[in-house]
Amino acid sequence: MRLVLATRNLGKVAELRARLAGLGVDLVSAADLDAPAIEEDADTLRGNAEKKARSLWAHAGLPSLADDTGLEVDALDGAPGVRSARFAGPDADDEANRRRLLADLAGAQGRTARFRTVLVYIDEDGTRTFDGVCEGLIATEEEGTGGFGYDSLFRPADGDGRTFAQMTTAEKNRISHRGRALDAFARWLAESGGSAR
Repeated sequence: MRLVLATRNLGKVAELRARLAGLGVDLVSAADLDAPAIEEDADTLRGNAEKKARSLWAHAGLPSLADDTGLEVDALDGAPGVRSARFAGPDADDEANRRRLLADLAGAQGRTARFRTVLVYIDEDGTRTFDGVCEGLIATEEEGTGGFGYDSLFRPADGDGRTFAQMTTAEKNRISHRGRALDAFARWLAESGGSAR
């Protein structure tokens, strides 16, 4: 089966190739097919993922997979959530987003949070959704130099006290939200043969 992944991130493509090894999947990226960029302006993670997957399906006519991820902080009523990538403003970078998160949490009693990933798969038979959640805490200061986004502030509950940014990529992928969503997709693919029906 040929599957299009809605990303231009070669790291994501490599990660998914590894997870789908042995399932007969020929994985290509949106960049490989010169697919148009999609504005992620939906109100939910699922909405953004579905918008990207539908656009790819319309462009390529091939089974398409897209994801969106957000950080939900309980003390901030679930923010930044779907707006995680632009929490500090439309042109904000990762560092600005982390600074705003720490400022907004100054003096907060609780620092529980979770990363949530939603994967949407579309083919001629319909749509399937896969969720992955990783519970944890927001650190009071950045720790670690790996990863991206909020990784240097997030301590997963299933970990050993380190932030995602202090882990190797393999360590993070074993327990991460995206890893769990991808594992659910891979299990379904192995069982169903890839029909969304």
